[in-house]
Amino acid sequence: MKDAKNSQKDAYALILDAIDVGVYRPGDRLVESELAERFGVSRTPIREALQRLETQSLLVRDGRSLIVASLNHNQLAELYVVRGELEGLAARLAARHATDEEINVLRAMVEEDRALLGDPSGMSRANRRFHKQVHLASHNVFLVQQLDLVHRSMALMATTSLAAEGRGEKALEEHAAIVEAIADHDGDRAYQALKSHISTAFEARLRLDATSFANEL
Repeated sequence: MKDAKNSQKDAYALILDAIDVGVYRPGDRLVESELAERFGVSRTPIREALQRLETQSLLVRDGRSLIVASLNHNQLAELYVVRGELEGLAARLAARHATDEEINVLRAMVEEDRALLGDPSGMSRANRRFHKQVHLASHNVFLVQQLDLVHRSMALMATTSLAAEGRGEKALEEHAAIVEAIADHDGDRAYQALKSHISTAFEARLRLDATSFANEL
């Protein structure tokens, strides 16, 4: 029973990670047999993982097939509202609870990530890592769990806002401001800095989507 549970967990994590890094994108069809072969997992845990992802609305039905879900404009806006509030709260709590070591790690991430400017995919992965570290620095397990759910839904976006021209450099400046507010133990400033960061990212995404739509006309 333990092995079966581990296989199910592994299959779920493998598929989720593949969606998160863009191996499977919104609209892609997920086939049980193909997934089992790709990940070297039997079909039963794959089937159970797909059912779990469907209940979380990360996959949707298209006839008898399951496809990776996509977010419409209203859902995107709603997601950013929730993300802004929860991320802001994480920053506020991090300003209260983060250790010196956690702050040093956040500062190091900002500096290391400068080497990724011009690489939207690399910046996107680094951005997720940075935000996860802020979440952990909040020292609130329930908040971290909710933010994990929000960030899973973020994987349903076909593109990253960091692909917008100049967004990568601006995002790093915003990350640095968030870290310094946390380091100063200024909860209000940390909250506002992170919430503003999310708002700016949303605006960049809307501009990117509008440009993409215009190019299709």
